[in-house]
Amino acid sequence: MLDVNGASAIVTGGASGLGAATARLLAGKGAKVVLIDMNEQKGEEVAKEINGAMVKADVSNAEQVQAAVDAASEMGPLRAVVNCAGIGWAGRTINRDGSPFDLDMYETVIRINLIGTFNVIRLAASAMSKVDPQNDNERGAIVNTASVAAFDGQIGQAAYSSSKGGVVGMTLPVARDLAAVGIRVNCIAPGLIDTPIYGQGEASEAFKAQVG
Repeated sequence: MLDVNGASAIVTGGASGLGAATARLLAGKGAKVVLIDMNEQKGEEVAKEINGAMVKADVSNAEQVQAAVDAASEMGPLRAVVNCAGIGWAGRTINRDGSPFDLDMYETVIRINLIGTFNVIRLAASAMSKVDPQNDNERGAIVNTASVAAFDGQIGQAAYSSSKGGVVGMTLPVARDLAAVGIRVNCIAPGLIDTPIYGQGEASEAFKAQVG
């Protein structure tokens, strides 16, 4: 089992929901956690709580993510990454009057959820590959967050399900790529978690009830 005590870890989407809970868990095991999130205020609150650090970054932006990887590496050997950052955009492929789904929004969901996940993996793995191995030549571990929607997408989830299906499909070849340097890669596919991805307000609550 990977020992994160004294090592650094990166959690994307760490300002809330699954990301914040993951950051707290890793910190409780002795890791020095760097949060990547666009919500700077909430991220700083969580970082202060766990004695970690917050880097405001778009996960699909190479320079911003590299800055977070560098910050983590300065705190200790980077050994853990958990990709929780993601967005969703509900909408039918064509709406009730026949208008098509906004292609720019589809591309945005793919960019953040899929391309962003790979961007974090490739940059973090490069840093991980340079740390000293632990037992069994293990240098680090990466966990990707997909969704049950990758396998059982509901009405209005075409963009989100596409992105999460991509995360699932990406995980195994990346794991095989990184096995050579002692980095494990796994993927989880959670069901409903009450996070800001669903928005707030009456419409948000109605959507969560429908998906549930």
